[in-house]
Amino acid sequence: MRKATGRRTKCGNKQFFKEALLAVALAAFSSTAAMGQSDGQKKEVIDWLKDASDRVALHGYAQGGFNYTHQNADDKGTFELKRILFWVDARITDRWSFLFMHDFSSVVQEYYTDYRFTNNKALTVRLGQFKNGVSLENPLSPTAMEAIDVYSEGVTYLTGCGSDPLMGVQYGRDLGLAIFGETNDGKFRYEAQVMNGQGINKKDGNKEKDFIGRLEYRPVKGLNLVATGQIGRGHAIANSPYNPDIHDGDNYKRNRWTVGFDYKSKDFNVHGEYLEGKDGNATSRGAYVTGAVPLYKGLEFVGSYDFFNFNTNLGMDQHKAIAGLQYWFFKKCRFQVQYVYKSAYVANGVFTHGASHQVMAQMQVRLDYSRKK
Repeated sequence: MRKATGRRTKCGNKQFFKEALLAVALAAFSSTAAMGQSDGQKKEVIDWLKDASDRVALHGYAQGGFNYTHQNADDKGTFELKRILFWVDARITDRWSFLFMHDFSSVVQEYYTDYRFTNNKALTVRLGQFKNGVSLENPLSPTAMEAIDVYSEGVTYLTGCGSDPLMGVQYGRDLGLAIFGETNDGKFRYEAQVMNGQGINKKDGNKEKDFIGRLEYRPVKGLNLVATGQIGRGHAIANSPYNPDIHDGDNYKRNRWTVGFDYKSKDFNVHGEYLEGKDGNATSRGAYVTGAVPLYKGLEFVGSYDFFNFNTNLGMDQHKAIAGLQYWFFKKCRFQVQYVYKSAYVANGVFTHGASHQVMAQMQVRLDYSRKK
């Protein structure tokens, strides 16, 4: 059931959008009529509005639910509204497009423009703010992930999704330039990025840039092999218990590499990855495997095992296991319930916490709409 971010569906009430577009057209018609415009001019206005609506696609989704956590003899329960995202992508010409994405529960997430240089998909340039290409999971939408807490521990840490204080909460996104494309009927995909390395909605903290590469190969139907890498220098925005040798304001070496796979079939979906990072003199590494198995008419079992060592010099290893169910009640709309276990660890007396047990429930509703068939 896991699909890429941009595919359009019919989930939601399309009649609302049709009526809204008609109202805009009628308003424009009335306005031109009031100014004494000719019938030909009125038709031009309406034709322009129809053409513009054909070139614009609207997307949105919301994820929210309830989390119960037991850790260190302490129980906590809270309702959460995790994400309310809305984005618009506009096709300016057959080769030139633009996207704007806003998360109403936080900040503006993405804004970029694409220009395709070739008749096929072999060469496209992207400029703006978008997801960095590190790891198999990071470029994927949360609506396509099996886990309620979305990405693995390693992906969250290495891509700046929030668990590394040195990077802060970057949502896996950055400002920069990308070149990407597909060849061999979509079997081979490449991407090269030059990014600030400072994260979402921020200027670069130093003069160096981060260079990211991504290669994907689909040898057979349903199987995708992915390798990614990053070379750069970070600018720390805080002290981190995971890396005590780097302090707030320091510039430090920040490299990553990953290899992974994604396999989809009617019987099951599974993806996994090995990840490794280097921040200053500290090495972090880990691996995960996550999958879903259909049970009955939209009902799936979800399972995941995740291991990550935040600093191998200090033995900061973390184990996480997930088991649960998800029910797809309409296209990309689903209800999920999962149990999540995270192990305890003590790292050379530097950082410690107890094991945690969580029961998580989440509702996801997604809408994708375009007039163009």
